[in-house]
Amino acid sequence: MYWLLLPFIFSCSKSIEDRCFIHKKDNKYENYKEEKPYTIQQILNEKPDYLEIENLKSYRSFKKDSIEFNSRQISMETKDREAYLNKYKQLNNYFFGQFWYYQKQQVGNILYALGQNQLGSWLLKIENNKPSAYFLGLSFNHYYFNRIQERPIIKGDYLQIEGSLVKIIKVTGLPGYDDYSAIEDGKLFKIRLKDIMQDSDQDGYNDIFEKSFGLNPSNKDTDSDGIDDFNDMNPMYKSEKNKFSQLYEQIIHPNLEIKIPIEQNYHIKQYYSFEVYNSDCDYFHQINPDSRVLFIPEDKKRRTYYTRITKVTRGDISKIEKDDKNPNLFYITKFGGGAETYSAEYKNGKWKIILISQTIS
Repeated sequence: MYWLLLPFIFSCSKSIEDRCFIHKKDNKYENYKEEKPYTIQQILNEKPDYLEIENLKSYRSFKKDSIEFNSRQISMETKDREAYLNKYKQLNNYFFGQFWYYQKQQVGNILYALGQNQLGSWLLKIENNKPSAYFLGLSFNHYYFNRIQERPIIKGDYLQIEGSLVKIIKVTGLPGYDDYSAIEDGKLFKIRLKDIMQDSDQDGYNDIFEKSFGLNPSNKDTDSDGIDDFNDMNPMYKSEKNKFSQLYEQIIHPNLEIKIPIEQNYHIKQYYSFEVYNSDCDYFHQINPDSRVLFIPEDKKRRTYYTRITKVTRGDISKIEKDDKNPNLFYITKFGGGAETYSAEYKNGKWKIILISQTIS
């Protein structure tokens, strides 16, 4: 019922004009607001019901693990890169580089591993040459998993991961830049495998993933467009062809004038890699992209618990600004490592898009 009520409530509150267009006098840049880090008690009070946390007497500290991991990341450009690729070659052959892999374990004929990408942490599994990935729903804003695990990650019916409870700290002089600090070390995070792997609608995404990002765990086709969520490049909303959805498509893929045939699109197999955008615009929601996308509401109060506390966007695209004189001329800005502003003129059924300004942050 939640998935039926929310769009209705929201659609009554604002018009498509408000959700998709901006005026020159409006601020198209999101104001940065620093938020207080969670306390231990807040993290524990809001932890997912499926998560169990044990205190360890002997453990690897956050400081030691993070320093060693960061030094390894630096050396990955040289001697350690080949060793890493060889160690996780089998996983990469199945998951096509969608994850940073660490800590694998063979249990009978099943290979397990931990993986991380822009969305968060996953349990990876290869069984009978079939790969599966299960989202853990534990925000890296609160939970740090040691890159070197001193215990097996699979024990009986549980996934267990050593790590720490952490908080975000702000770096002086760099607004919006986050670093992490341990609040409490020596934790063992445990989740029953059956809870992780539960997929109520059998669409290929576990319930934890769908609940974390606003998909419907009880319906394998959340947007009812005839394509199941696992194979839908835009699983949240039906794609519709109109001039403004086409504009957003071209801004996302500025050099792509011709649609890639499905059989040539390597993104098709990247089932666990998504670009996440913070937007309420209907036209943006209606895109038919060549890579997977998800959307989160602009109002934090309307987001899921996971997307409210976790930064999962790497960039965004602004609302559309109308030109005062030319009704076919618009302006739109793409964010991510800076800002690129484009003019877009709709003429003879096509968009003519020109980069008119660029800033690098």
